[in-house]
Amino acid sequence: MNYYSLNRQSPNVNFKEATIKGQAPDKGLYFPEEIPVLPKSFFRDIEQMSKEEMAYKVIAPFVGNVMPETVLQQIVNETINFPIPIVPVSDNIFALEMFHGKTLAFKDVGARFMSRCLGYFVKDNNKKVTVLVATSGDTGGAVADGFYKVEGVQVVILYPSGKVSSVQEKQLTTLGKNIFALEVNGTFDDCQQMVKQAFNDEMLMSQIFLTSANSINVARWLPQQFFYFLAYKQWQNKSLPPVISVPSGNFGNICAGILAHKSGLPIQHFIAACNANDVIPKFMETKVYNPQQAVATISNAMDVGNPSNFIRILEMFDGNADMLSNIFSSVCVTDEETKQVIKEVDATYGYLMDPHGAVGYIALKNYLKIHPEFSGIFAETAHPIKFYDVVEEIIHRKIPLPDGIQSLMQKEKKSVVIESDYDFLKNYLLSMAF
Repeated sequence: MNYYSLNRQSPNVNFKEATIKGQAPDKGLYFPEEIPVLPKSFFRDIEQMSKEEMAYKVIAPFVGNVMPETVLQQIVNETINFPIPIVPVSDNIFALEMFHGKTLAFKDVGARFMSRCLGYFVKDNNKKVTVLVATSGDTGGAVADGFYKVEGVQVVILYPSGKVSSVQEKQLTTLGKNIFALEVNGTFDDCQQMVKQAFNDEMLMSQIFLTSANSINVARWLPQQFFYFLAYKQWQNKSLPPVISVPSGNFGNICAGILAHKSGLPIQHFIAACNANDVIPKFMETKVYNPQQAVATISNAMDVGNPSNFIRILEMFDGNADMLSNIFSSVCVTDEETKQVIKEVDATYGYLMDPHGAVGYIALKNYLKIHPEFSGIFAETAHPIKFYDVVEEIIHRKIPLPDGIQSLMQKEKKSVVIESDYDFLKNYLLSMAF
């Protein structure tokens, strides 16, 4: 399997090169030359397969021959060695709990897979690799945990000061060793722009071995397909596939779901559930892409005003938004609606959602009101404890602390506070390389 740049001005590369580079030299995102279509027998036998066997069969065509089969199998096993269950919430709505990994967020899957792939690819490299990543919340913690103590790799994480939850901040600022956190006075989009500038800086790229761990990296993006295959594996009514609603910020997660659908996975419809950051809902109405400054909300990991991965979604439909609308829609949910539904679902069904999952739930519930013949799944992308300062205020009680969180909150935060200043970031990165 080879990958081409969506800007179409760079040579095609294999999975190893795409993982190491992160972004193509022409600044485009990498995309697979072809989307493998799984045989009908795969879906017929999916319930009999182990989740590890299923996931390996999904990802192997994308990886190709750049690593031994046994190595890839081991990476897959370590990537999904925790439960990813479907939990019934109401008669026709189910939660796909993506948060049972170590950092209690869906990004554990992509970060684990990528860190292990990159660790394997650079193990004989004599030059230290710097992983540069911007986070609106959960990416930072998952990447920090995934790469912690990985030989030959150092990680620099940019996050917006005061715009991530206290648990998220602790997860990305307390590990130390090869993990470095830069606290930016600005928004996630400011952080992401600085990261993009770094990858566009030819002088910097010639001096250091720099790669990305955001969902622009194929090794972060592609394994998120596992969630959707696992959802279908557990889905009881195979003759009526589910509607799936995904809380969406940078659009990597839902993009992986649509890729899985293009590989043959039966899904009725995808809903990209957004908060006040409404670039994609407006695009689906007007067919005009108009990026904006991100707006702060209580579902902070989705506070993205220029979602990087949406271009990959359009690529799967030859840039035709009308074709996309046959399988995909996008809606906005307000903070007030989010708070209200957290309270209502907790009281009515005894199911506690985090703010991001709540956005997905509302979008799904509203869709099913119009399409009552269907049932659906919303992605519960993080454990509510990660947003306890928001959720506890809504439900007026304490959330029980999962293992590890209490000790985490006692750890000392270590970050460097910076302005949204690319020159500072560039000098910081250069100083680490020597």
